[in-house]
Amino acid sequence: MVVEDSIKKEVLKEEHIKDESISADNGELEALDALEKEASEFNKVRIVSHLFTPCADLASREKDAEIDRILKAFKLDAYAVLDLQPGVPESDIKVCYRKKSLLIHPDKTSNPRAPDAFDRLKKAQTELMDEKQRTRLDECIADARMLLMRERKLTVDSPEVKSAEFAAEWRKKTVEVLVDSEHRRRKQVKAQMQEEGRAQRKEDEEIDARKRKRDHEVAWEQSRETRIGSWRDFKAGAKEAPAAGGKDGAAKKKKKMKVLG
Repeated sequence: MVVEDSIKKEVLKEEHIKDESISADNGELEALDALEKEASEFNKVRIVSHLFTPCADLASREKDAEIDRILKAFKLDAYAVLDLQPGVPESDIKVCYRKKSLLIHPDKTSNPRAPDAFDRLKKAQTELMDEKQRTRLDECIADARMLLMRERKLTVDSPEVKSAEFAAEWRKKTVEVLVDSEHRRRKQVKAQMQEEGRAQRKEDEEIDARKRKRDHEVAWEQSRETRIGSWRDFKAGAKEAPAAGGKDGAAKKKKKMKVLG
């Protein structure tokens, strides 16, 4: 009887130990599951961060790079500012401007140079959409190509004309031609302004002369009654002078006629 009770206690003890072991194992499994879940969530955040942060940085770098490119482009060459090839249709100009203006708009980037770049981009688009200004630019670009070909003694059919090296030199020559054209344009504007200034001064002098003449005529007309009254007073005084003299005047006259002798 005592032996049976001892065996039962040992069995119960073993079962209790087994239950505690199972419970402990389950707790460890739950803890591991929680850690795995937390790690999974962390990895998801890290993956999302890895996916989006570089994209944001890439977009920012793209904006900054475009702003830098625009500001470094030769501002007299509207094609270079918009990064377009000469001769493109107006539709391409509009599409390009819209795309780049949205990219570098001051409201969409914190770059402090964005306003200057945006203004330069807008000016370039306006120039290319103006037929007269675009024609002048196209002529300068064509002149640069012709001058470069003449300097290198090339023809239109020369293979060098189609090379990348020639294209780079063409761009440099275009800058020179545009600078010279702008210099001549400013001189013409200055000369025109000077001529307009001389014409304006001459016109102002003629207006002043007419005004002085008109004022003189008005003043002369206004003094007419005064002048007439003065003349009448003078005439009246001349008539009264002999009557006021009387016999004394006649005696003096006779006295003057007396011959001494």
